[in-house]
Amino acid sequence: MITDLFEEIYAKILEYDTIIIHRHVRPDPDALGSQLGLKALITKKFPEKKVYAVGTDVENLSFMGTMDQVENEAYENALVIITDTANRPRIDDKRYTKGKFLIKIDHHPDEDIYGDISLVNTQASSCSEIIADLAISLDARLPMNTEAARLFYGGIIGDTGRFLYPATTSKTMRIVSELMEYDFSASEMGQMMNTNSKKIANLSGYVLQNIEVNDLGVAHVILTQEALEQFGADDSDTAPVVPLPGTIEGIVCWGIFVEQATGGFRCRLRSKGPVINEVAKRHGGGGHPLASGANAADIAEIEEIIREFDELVVAWQK
Repeated sequence: MITDLFEEIYAKILEYDTIIIHRHVRPDPDALGSQLGLKALITKKFPEKKVYAVGTDVENLSFMGTMDQVENEAYENALVIITDTANRPRIDDKRYTKGKFLIKIDHHPDEDIYGDISLVNTQASSCSEIIADLAISLDARLPMNTEAARLFYGGIIGDTGRFLYPATTSKTMRIVSELMEYDFSASEMGQMMNTNSKKIANLSGYVLQNIEVNDLGVAHVILTQEALEQFGADDSDTAPVVPLPGTIEGIVCWGIFVEQATGGFRCRLRSKGPVINEVAKRHGGGGHPLASGANAADIAEIEEIIREFDELVVAWQK
């Protein structure tokens, strides 16, 4: 089934002269790795095609690559590919609807079904793994190259937490092994992804000093606008601090609640065991069983999410 979709996607890549690749807002390494890695595959094999990656640039991930500026006219008769984005509202740059044909490639639960072709593999560790698998399967027809391998490697280690998360499989490691045959420095990529600015280091210290943990192992931190301003940070700087509570003994699941300048809170939710994405869905979000996002209108809704986490942990421990 998946290999059939690989063939369908390849046929569309052959068919179109202009290909525009989108991903989700506030991109993480997998969003950028899958998007820019796919661009690198296509441009290397088909230099005559016009291939663009669009969206907002992210300063702390600039080593992954930068975005292209695309005029509206480019979407006429274009193939549009969306990577690593489960829900249409999260697609960065709403012009994705202006193309002639739309392909979705993703690894999140497929609850918002869109695209003329939809390749969704929830068993994959990352979208980067899926597209690397596509290239390996197509072999000489869409061959892997050094830049694409570097980007897919970055996306995979980002979404697996450097192979710590349960989504890491033997297939993930086989694909990574093939990627590491190419002439890029895996250790350098790892170091760049593990290096934070001073403001992120200070924000990390704040999270560790202010985390609240109850007797069930449910933890949370609220990052107010005042706290963010204290370190010269904003919402886009909070991604590196999300895994930190998981390194603390006794914590089972947790939330980082980031106050938005426009009001309300962005909820970054994680778990070491209890499935939390149903909680996220009840609060305007969704995601993976152990890593999800949601929204809270106020402190009262944050407290409700924490209570729901408590109930999950009690049920999970039985």
